[in-house]
Amino acid sequence: MKKYFCKLLIWFFLLFASPAGYAQKMITVAVAANMRYTIEQLKTIFEKETGISIAIISGASGKLTAQIEEGAPFDVFVSADMNYPEELYKKGYAINEPKCYANGVLVLWTAKTDLNTNNMLQLLKSPEIKKIAIANPNTAPYGMAAEEVLKHYNIYDAVKNKLVLGESIAQTQQFIESQAAEIGFIAKSFVLAPQIKDKGHWLAIDSTTYKPIKQGAVILKHGKDTHYEKSKQFYDFLYSSKIKTILKQSGYIVNE
Repeated sequence: MKKYFCKLLIWFFLLFASPAGYAQKMITVAVAANMRYTIEQLKTIFEKETGISIAIISGASGKLTAQIEEGAPFDVFVSADMNYPEELYKKGYAINEPKCYANGVLVLWTAKTDLNTNNMLQLLKSPEIKKIAIANPNTAPYGMAAEEVLKHYNIYDAVKNKLVLGESIAQTQQFIESQAAEIGFIAKSFVLAPQIKDKGHWLAIDSTTYKPIKQGAVILKHGKDTHYEKSKQFYDFLYSSKIKTILKQSGYIVNE
């Protein structure tokens, strides 16, 4: 809770302590951690085209939802699923029902170059794997999908004591990249990002082994009350044809 209030103070500083003209042009977007690298591309394009600045707050979808319900001053929420934004809409924190902007893809990734990756899923049960990183299934949709995969292949019970839970998919990536965990499940958008794509080995998980990771966005009540036109502009931008192309290149599945 203390950590949350520290963040809240920073958000209010960004929103209200900035020069008046800048603050009026800035919107705050809460973004699921799987979009960590992709959102930076979108931010650059949007700011260049519109002159509207974006403050990005990233984290697990469940935690961002809790922060919104606690009064965090976010204008738009870009989730890793449909359930959390739907929950916000039903409770009156969002002004529109969520619409899917992309489907996420789960991969198994290791930053180690000396692992035999011919059968990475079976590798999880081997003695050489001491820790397997996944995002917390209780707050992160990609973590929930990873758990589904392990249960689908009937290896969950064999490896559950090896699981290391990241607060978000971004922290899970850090565990694997630092080799605090030898291997783990992350978003395909991470392994295709320039910062990571040449590190280690990855395997795309059969999409039939986990429920589709449908990712949705909503305009929040705060956005309507304070920056509606700008918030709506970013929301519409997220669903534009140009952005669909970028999302595809970043490893997402996008419906035409």
